[in-house]
Amino acid sequence: MPAHPIDSIFFKDLYGSPEMRAVWDDLTLLQKWLDFEAGLARAEAALGLIPAAAAAEITRVARAENIDTAAIKAGIDKTVHPLVSLIWQLTSLCEGEAGKYVHWGATTQDVMDTAIVLQIKDSYPIFERDLDGLIRALADLARTHRKTLMAGRTHGQQALPITFGFKAAVWLAEMARHRERLAACKPRVLTGEFAGAAGTLASVAEHGIAINAKLMDELGLNVPIIAWHTARDNIAEFAQILVMIAATLGKIAHEVIDLQKTEVGEVEEPFEMGKVGSSTMPHKRNPMLCESILTLTRLTRRHAATAVDAMLHEHERDWSSFQMEWAYLPDLAVMTHGAMSLALRVLRGLIVYPDNMWRNLQATHGALLAERVMLALGAHIGRQVAHDVVYEAAMAAFEQRRPMAELLKANPHVTAHLSPDQIDALLNPAEYTGLAAAFVDRVLAAVEA
Repeated sequence: MPAHPIDSIFFKDLYGSPEMRAVWDDLTLLQKWLDFEAGLARAEAALGLIPAAAAAEITRVARAENIDTAAIKAGIDKTVHPLVSLIWQLTSLCEGEAGKYVHWGATTQDVMDTAIVLQIKDSYPIFERDLDGLIRALADLARTHRKTLMAGRTHGQQALPITFGFKAAVWLAEMARHRERLAACKPRVLTGEFAGAAGTLASVAEHGIAINAKLMDELGLNVPIIAWHTARDNIAEFAQILVMIAATLGKIAHEVIDLQKTEVGEVEEPFEMGKVGSSTMPHKRNPMLCESILTLTRLTRRHAATAVDAMLHEHERDWSSFQMEWAYLPDLAVMTHGAMSLALRVLRGLIVYPDNMWRNLQATHGALLAERVMLALGAHIGRQVAHDVVYEAAMAAFEQRRPMAELLKANPHVTAHLSPDQIDALLNPAEYTGLAAAFVDRVLAAVEA
């Protein structure tokens, strides 16, 4: 059995996507290490610090397919160092004198830090594309169901009428904020590292600033203002945003699960013939996509704490914290994108049942509109007195399973001020959705501006 479900030949696409796994796999990481070494050589050659021919040779051989990965593994096992065996091998692959210029002025953590930033850089377009897809899917739901009546619920109980479009617009606004957060942190996160052994670039001090600028230009990254060997706040910020995205998707998935319960039946995740809910109960239409999303939410949220824990470093370098990122970041990125991919399937194909929503609006026998009746009656007898009168009617409606209208029309405290027709009108849920539709319009206008 594989060590991790994201690598399982059976389950991996429930935990991630092939696209994101490719960004974070070992051969990609190896190539990012090599990209740093080649970029460094070209930067130093451009400044006249090493021969141009040496930089060209280092670039030529710095390809993952040229590297003996088994030898790298054996070297790591022997040296307990992640990079030195690669440097040895890259040096030996170079022809002529080029090998002696490999890794000039850099320290291992420069390579490791920059490589992981390059992987984050490659993940960004994937996250951005699918966040945009989620935003479009939610916008479509909000627009389509702008006026689709349903019961709003607080504390798990029916509260007041809302629209399903309003619910979707709340999700949409939250997802749009995540898109803004991801964009806002991008310049901070996509910053490379070239700082030397203790962060001071002492070995190339005369040219250190120029090398740094040229190297980052070669790699398409931002130039660090100072070493960040022990400052992991930007990585932690990126991680927190991914955890938040996964959390929002988990919340939406949980809501779909709740609304898909047989007794509620207001929405359903996509279904097509052939999807099996149970090996023994043929009738089951289980929300298994949403359950997988919720699984990923629960698995990723622990990485929020790990990311913060990885910020705790001693002195100028501390690998006991730094190495945590090698473990949690690939896991977090792959699983977050897995949740996004599944959520796209759910939201693009979500089945909405307006008739069941209307049916459920009747479940309280009219008590759902108690607030509206209270305020109308309160204009005559005061809010608190009206609250008590309507409260008694609402509790009787619940316990006796009697229509709220019938109880109100039999109460002289009510009929002294409200006619039967007024009572019926006040208990119409279609007339008490407040600004639900207007809020949908506001969110759509803001997101689609």
